[in-house]
Amino acid sequence: MTRLALPRWAGTLAFKSAVFIIVMCCALAALLGVLVHVSVTDRTVGQARGLALSRLKEATTQYEAGDSLLHGAGVDPADLPVPLRRLAEAGERGTMVGRHRGHPTMWAAGPASGDRVLAVAVDYSQGADTIAGLDRAIVWSSALAIGATLLVGAFAVTRVTRRLHGTAQVARRISAGDLDARVDDPRTKDATLPQDEVAAVAAALDTMASSLQGKLLTEQRFTADVAHELRTPLTGLHAAAELLPPGRPTELVRDRVAALRTLTEDLLEISRLDTRREQVELDTEQLGVVAGRVVGASGSGAEVVVVRDAWVETDRRRLERVLGNLVANAHRHGRGPVVVTVDGAVVTVRDHGDGFPEYLVEHGPQRFRTEGGATGHGLGLTIALGQAEVLGARLEFSNVDAGDGGGALATLTLPSER
Repeated sequence: MTRLALPRWAGTLAFKSAVFIIVMCCALAALLGVLVHVSVTDRTVGQARGLALSRLKEATTQYEAGDSLLHGAGVDPADLPVPLRRLAEAGERGTMVGRHRGHPTMWAAGPASGDRVLAVAVDYSQGADTIAGLDRAIVWSSALAIGATLLVGAFAVTRVTRRLHGTAQVARRISAGDLDARVDDPRTKDATLPQDEVAAVAAALDTMASSLQGKLLTEQRFTADVAHELRTPLTGLHAAAELLPPGRPTELVRDRVAALRTLTEDLLEISRLDTRREQVELDTEQLGVVAGRVVGASGSGAEVVVVRDAWVETDRRRLERVLGNLVANAHRHGRGPVVVTVDGAVVTVRDHGDGFPEYLVEHGPQRFRTEGGATGHGLGLTIALGQAEVLGARLEFSNVDAGDGGGALATLTLPSER
């Protein structure tokens, strides 16, 4: 069975609260209206019934004495309701609201001589008008009460939902990396104000953000301090390695020293990116030329395909760093051919290997995490993603279907095109 798809606004707290208020107000108004209607109707009908029975008694006395009947009394009147006629024919007395000459009437009837029925008609127009007017008053007052309650409830709920939306917005900013974002709900700072659940959530979120920010800052300082302290001994180690005599052992030492220097510089760059205080130096660059220059400098022999060249305003050094890391990663962890495609403000780097790991496609690159027997420290793509964020660009990782040749695909979308 297919479920009915509700509109998105139907799931909001404000909508649910409005529906709840309307339902409760309608139920309460209906209950009170029914109680008042029943009470007034019983009283009005009771008074009219008593008057009709009293007149029926008088009419019966007059009928038995052979006197003229009262006004409104008669034997076997044509408008007498059938159920009441049958009751009287059975020898019982009773009353019933009906109509007489087009007007609401309270009938009272009883047995007369033979199969005849003696009935009295009492005008019930005033009682019917009273009940009808009361019903109209109940409907209008209920509608006004529901409207007023809905407005007041909407105002109160809107204040709460506005605070909840603000808290959710701060949570999204923190998730996006803005660790300085805080809700700063006034109720959490002033003990004299009533503390509600929204204030408790806001206070918990602010506490969590402060704790998270402190831990991340500690990790960032640790990474930066370690990388900085390694620089000095590595410089001396590199100089000493250059003085070693030629030979295979010397090449191995120099290779490991170079790898350690690269790792240290990458850690320093990551620590600078983590602070989110990097400044871009914008200039107008031609993407096709930049891509060709990056591939040429890498010496990897990657193919550059320019579908549609574009001029973009960007930081050339950072852009080359991003593309260089993507090309290097494609050659290191994928298989050729590696193709760099420029299509407007979008640059893609594709290899024809086994593709990116699933965790990377779903969650992005993670430093010092590699899978599938890959070598390296997992910092190249982390740096590329960080530099892309500094440029205001979007870097996405995906895998090409096996039917299309397979491989890993990195897509860099720059923010503007000229």
